[in-house]
Amino acid sequence: MAVSPRLVVADPDGQILDHPSLQMAGRSGGEVVPVPSADLLRIPEGSKLFTMPGSHPTAWDPKRNAYRPVPRVQIGGRRFACNTVAAFLPPGYTRTLLPAATYPAPQPPLPLWSYTAVGWDGEAFVAAAIRTDPMDHSAAEHYDDRNLLRRMKARLKGHEDNPILVQLARCATEYHCLAAKNLFLGRWEAPLPVANSCNSACVGCLSWQPSSACASSHERIRYAPTADHVVEVALPFLASVPEAIVSFGQGCEGEPLLLADVIAEAVRRIRQATDRGTINCNTNGSLPRRVEQVAKAGLDSMRISLNSALGPAYTSYYLPRSYRWEDVRTGIRTAKESGLYTTLNYLVFPGVTDREEELDAFLDLIRETRADMVQMRNLSIDPELYLRTVPPSRGRCLGIRSVCRAIRREFPEVEIGYFNRPKELFGTRLCETLIF
Repeated sequence: MAVSPRLVVADPDGQILDHPSLQMAGRSGGEVVPVPSADLLRIPEGSKLFTMPGSHPTAWDPKRNAYRPVPRVQIGGRRFACNTVAAFLPPGYTRTLLPAATYPAPQPPLPLWSYTAVGWDGEAFVAAAIRTDPMDHSAAEHYDDRNLLRRMKARLKGHEDNPILVQLARCATEYHCLAAKNLFLGRWEAPLPVANSCNSACVGCLSWQPSSACASSHERIRYAPTADHVVEVALPFLASVPEAIVSFGQGCEGEPLLLADVIAEAVRRIRQATDRGTINCNTNGSLPRRVEQVAKAGLDSMRISLNSALGPAYTSYYLPRSYRWEDVRTGIRTAKESGLYTTLNYLVFPGVTDREEELDAFLDLIRETRADMVQMRNLSIDPELYLRTVPPSRGRCLGIRSVCRAIRREFPEVEIGYFNRPKELFGTRLCETLIF
């Protein structure tokens, strides 16, 4: 791999080209920075490349020994205005830098993807990222829709009135949701979307956006499922799939703990029928009493999402409707004290997540709650929108890799990853196979 990857740009038709002399740069928050060679990896199969309309890239110019914006380029005898290019990596990889994009004028919000700095090393595209989970459940080689459609048709037969199954068929084919596909393929982790409302209004919500914002990635579910619907989907999966996980709380729904009564009833009935598999809930964790309720019913694990361990930054992004940041802290503690395998779903954004003040607060949160796992998940949002949304944290920017190292150093018993774990792996640290 070349030491200094080349800048890549997009022409007005969206064709991506590498620049013969300018070099790739990245952004940490609002600051243009070099890309450490240790943070460069060739983009894996299943990655996507995007243009960032209305922006032009910033590059390192070796002749000037300085960064400079690149509104126009001359490549291959053509001179044209260019746009910034970004990569979107599959799950299991955490970006370390944003694209070095410059906006000469205000632009509408970009769609909800995790935009990552990308360049060209002479042979392949490279991105600023690190692998944070050795599991390969998202690898493109595992997904063949020709097999999926046959399995989906068989699973739906006789259950066409189950709104969860119908929704997951839509998610698998229209949104290409890998978790939904796994339900029909009979493996790993299957989703159980149940909540059609939410008690927060996240700026980067995947299933609901105001008309003035970008389009949501998914349409939020509208049905109100019963415990019967949940059991009908979850029980056959748990009873037959090795190391199976079923999870409430998906991108196409709101906050599942608002339906704690339905979830608790479904979990009780499932556990009366089988002790196989892992029942998990992905949640914002803002309702501690309901956390305890579903735990007592037989839930195995809980993943609680947060963009920050600092109250002002959390609140500015989540926009809570009926709770406070302190309720989330209590919810995390309650999950752990109730015997659940407790994961912090940390929504990572370079230049915010890795500031000293934020890292100190996050380490304190792990220490306080005794969480079992940290998932280093990319926050999917327009970078400019997010930087306008959250108050700036103080201190030096340490780098995303340094955040992983700090967690490992301070809490060697805590798992670091990207994917939920089946109960057969509770207490196992797959992250020990990775170099941070």
